[in-house]
Amino acid sequence: MGSGTGCCSANERVGAQKFKGNPLTLLGPEIKVGQQAPDFQVVGQDLSLVALAKFKGKPLIISVVPSLDTGVCDLQTKRFNEEAAKLPGVSILTISMDLPFAQKRWCGATGVSKVEVVSDHRDASFALAYGTLIKELRLLARSIFVVDAAGTVKHVEYVSEMTSHPNYDAALASARSLSK
Repeated sequence: MGSGTGCCSANERVGAQKFKGNPLTLLGPEIKVGQQAPDFQVVGQDLSLVALAKFKGKPLIISVVPSLDTGVCDLQTKRFNEEAAKLPGVSILTISMDLPFAQKRWCGATGVSKVEVVSDHRDASFALAYGTLIKELRLLARSIFVVDAAGTVKHVEYVSEMTSHPNYDAALASARSLSK
């Protein structure tokens, strides 16, 4: 046993999110407005690799959900799909730990086609870079990031309660200000 108090590494944020009031631990750094958006590599529904560089030169909303097969995640993704038509020039990416096959089936069943839905199941590249990996569940913490065309983070929300909706209006306002 070493000295000190540490049960946790510097990249463990105990209690950073809750599930039905119970504290959860998020792994990875807390992203702040003004920093460069960290790179990541996730998997598309066709099993291709998708990295942040794909979206360079355009504003980007990254909508992070635990699983498309839950009510709030379903509504969150559908909301951004609806808003996409009102945000010309803005890319919208939804990321979850769902397998690409399940994502493709869900998108087909719900008619979601205006947002790109990708999976972080392979190695949690996005989750560990953006501080959204829930240690206890190996799911992603509900969060929203808005990144400008130069790759600078302009809006961040880590939703404190996993079962709550994010502040859609704040994220959309941030994205609208970048698309002008």
